[in-house]
Amino acid sequence: MKAFKSSKKTDINPHSERDAAETVQTDFSRLIERRDFLAGASALGLAGLLAGLGAPGLAAGQGRTGSRGGALSELFRPVSANTRDTVTVPRGYDWEVLVRWGDPLWSDAAQFDPRAGLPDAEAQLRCFGDQCDGMKLFSGAGGEVVLAINHEFYHPAGVYAATGGEPGSGADIRRGMLAMGVSVVEIARRGRSWRVVPDSRHSRRITPETPMDISGPLRGHALLRTEADPEGARSLGTVNNCGSGRTPWGTYLTCEENFDGFFSESASGRLTPEQLRYGAGANDWGFRWARIDERFDVDRHPNEANRLGYVVEIDPLDADSVPRKLTALGRLKHENAEVVIARNGRLVAYMGDDERGEYLYRYVSDGVYDPGAGAANRALLDAGALYAAKFSDDGSGEWLALTPETTGMDRAALCVHTRLGASKVSATTMDRPEWVAAHPDGDQVLCCLTNNKNRGRSDKRNRGGDAMPVNGPNPRTENHYGQIVRWRPAGGDHTAPGFAWDLFAVAGNPEVHWDDYAGSEHITGRNMFNSPDGLAFDRQGRLWIGTDGATSDEGDFKGMGNNQVLVGDVRTGEIQRFLTGPKGAEITGMEWSPDGRTMFIGIQHPEGRFPDGRGSIPRSSVISVWRKDGGVIG
Repeated sequence: MKAFKSSKKTDINPHSERDAAETVQTDFSRLIERRDFLAGASALGLAGLLAGLGAPGLAAGQGRTGSRGGALSELFRPVSANTRDTVTVPRGYDWEVLVRWGDPLWSDAAQFDPRAGLPDAEAQLRCFGDQCDGMKLFSGAGGEVVLAINHEFYHPAGVYAATGGEPGSGADIRRGMLAMGVSVVEIARRGRSWRVVPDSRHSRRITPETPMDISGPLRGHALLRTEADPEGARSLGTVNNCGSGRTPWGTYLTCEENFDGFFSESASGRLTPEQLRYGAGANDWGFRWARIDERFDVDRHPNEANRLGYVVEIDPLDADSVPRKLTALGRLKHENAEVVIARNGRLVAYMGDDERGEYLYRYVSDGVYDPGAGAANRALLDAGALYAAKFSDDGSGEWLALTPETTGMDRAALCVHTRLGASKVSATTMDRPEWVAAHPDGDQVLCCLTNNKNRGRSDKRNRGGDAMPVNGPNPRTENHYGQIVRWRPAGGDHTAPGFAWDLFAVAGNPEVHWDDYAGSEHITGRNMFNSPDGLAFDRQGRLWIGTDGATSDEGDFKGMGNNQVLVGDVRTGEIQRFLTGPKGAEITGMEWSPDGRTMFIGIQHPEGRFPDGRGSIPRSSVISVWRKDGGVIG
């Protein structure tokens, strides 16, 4: 989840250098065609398509089911966009910090220094990690409430505050390394507030050094064997943990995204096409891990990167359990994993690959879910079929099977080089597919397509050389605003080969643009946003949207302010702004307490002094939000 920041008008308007008369005529034609499409003017044809697939015939912005909790206007009064260095919630709501980077999880842990952070790696290992992202909540047999939270990366300006924002030693590098991974914390209600329970038996830090089992088709395979693990059965650690998921049997799914940023090569010019497709390069992204751990040197240990880029299963209620790398779900820059149980009992996981021009995937288990089997259902995540999505401009779509027959690649190669398989079947290149969310009633699924500045440019392709032309689900050249695509499985069956799709929302700025960069018709000056990133449905069927976009509040982003949380009704298309975050922060990982009266939200990479104010470095945090009248929020 990388924030895109730009305030240049010419960056977003590809027509700015045309002759004025040609611009007016061409843009007017495009305005009529595109705005009608985005607003659902093709609903008549789409209705027939949907009917043919056994799904309801509905126009864009409509759905068979939506919010069960009444109109959004009855839930809260929308907040205005702003650029304050704090969290803003609606009138009648309140918020506070639940846990922040450096907060101790055990009573003997070192205390955080507001100006210098944590003293060493061992202190970080016993404290809450940095840059929180996806999260899920779990209830123990004794009624305890446990929150599992990802730490996507770490901010050098904070972690290395005592050494001027740069690591001064190998010990500094390791302290940053241990700020990543996952934190598992027990929380308890104290009045209307929630607090972390210190010294809980559930407390756990999972890091890039935590041993993990390799599970599924790649266990023991030559592509995953290394000098340290010649059996290819157990790897070390998880990194760049972005979105999340939950299994029906109560385990946590954490997703490895930009793992390539931690690898570098000691000898240049020796990278394979497969390594290049996944982003490997001569240098890392400034993390310098190869200096302290040679497994991050792709020359010395070329298979080490093959052991990252997976969905990882963690039992949050058993601190002694060993996490599992789920190789059957493919290797990519996973955003999240949205799990549903299809009507025929098979487990389905929807997954986005968060990079420009990459793909949207589906995994379907070979076996069927047994509600009474508990943890034995874990085998469903080890054997199944992978598919990549193809979207047609007429509103239809299909899942293309990634098999040896369709790709010419064997099963193991498809699991470790999944992107290559999707390219071979000519799936649809997407505008950075991020979080996927399935409606509680199971009739529709949505995905954030965050942005893609290279869309429609003939000189730009994805890392595999695949073109990124303007098409139905990705309808704009040089897309800096993003959109949310929605699909309905044929006949309501998540394992069916076909689906019907539309665009639930196309983000834009109607205060600046009058063409398709204004967004879809239900985007107005009162609810506009850019770069939708996180998605979650509450139990009432309301769709919550978190953003990770430009916060300049200038030029093409004028009036949009800081990143925000919005709420949508998938039946009516209504969207309202619920919350705004502090300066520079991404909004991530939305979750609810068991009684639905508290919402937990991640605040990642704040730029100012959030949340502690003057005299403190910024700290990524999880906040809790609640209604002052004690009512249900989600």
